[in-house]
Amino acid sequence: MLLSMTGYGKAEYTFSDHKTIVEIRSLNSKQLDMTLKTALVFREKEAELRAILTKALERGKVDATIYTQPLEATASADFTPINWEAVKYYVDDYNAHLDLGLPVGTHQSRIPNEVMAGILRFPDVMKQTATADSLSDEEWALLQQAVGQAIDAFVAFRKQEGASLQAMFTEKLDGIAALLAEVEPFEKGRVEHIKEHLLDNLDKLAEKTKQAVDRNRLEQEMIYYLEKLDITEEKVRLTNHIKYFRETMQETGAGVGKKLGFVAQEMGREINTLGSKSNQSEMQIIVVKMKDILEQIKEQVLNVL
Repeated sequence: MLLSMTGYGKAEYTFSDHKTIVEIRSLNSKQLDMTLKTALVFREKEAELRAILTKALERGKVDATIYTQPLEATASADFTPINWEAVKYYVDDYNAHLDLGLPVGTHQSRIPNEVMAGILRFPDVMKQTATADSLSDEEWALLQQAVGQAIDAFVAFRKQEGASLQAMFTEKLDGIAALLAEVEPFEKGRVEHIKEHLLDNLDKLAEKTKQAVDRNRLEQEMIYYLEKLDITEEKVRLTNHIKYFRETMQETGAGVGKKLGFVAQEMGREINTLGSKSNQSEMQIIVVKMKDILEQIKEQVLNVL
């Protein structure tokens, strides 16, 4: 079953006077591109946390966040409180250095809005609820458990999204296969039409030049010409690529998306060759429809793990 690179997982636990939340979200990426943000109290375990996440998530642009909230705040709202003492310190420091040419706010406040927004983004402005100098073994065990739960929820989300992608791919492949079957009636009539057209032109040329056409040489050249326009091999190869795409979708693990991308490229080559050999408008219309469906497949293949 396919796994999507798009995913989301969340878990939490309470310990002492705070609640800790672990959130993992990801989008598609060629490699694993992970950003890990943690509360200060968890920084000493950041390398171990990164190793756990890297092993489990494998691929994608991943944002993992581990933050804390005080228990008294969680009862009424889901927010991180502001350390107003730190804000006051930065505001006073800003006002003390206005002679350096810093921007001045309105008459109501000496702090411009953009400066205040910048101050509120300083790390120590947002209160850290877990204030211990080091992480206890008990809480570290709880954190590892929560990370595992968030990863499980994240993988479940990827499976759900992957199932939707697989259903979409199956529908699109069926569409290409149906269009390929529509080529056959035009293919049979096309050869006879080309042959009649060539013979008619040669007869007109012979009439003008008063010279007979060498029928043996004509048959040889016509066979060579018609063989170059034959699309049997392209049809067989495209059918095989469609079959292999379906089989690959049953594989699991990272790297399936890359393999599907390669198969889609090969499908594109065969469809392009069909188009270059098509000299009937009806066949060219069918080829254009195939290309449109294949482009939709290629776009979504980028989301497969």
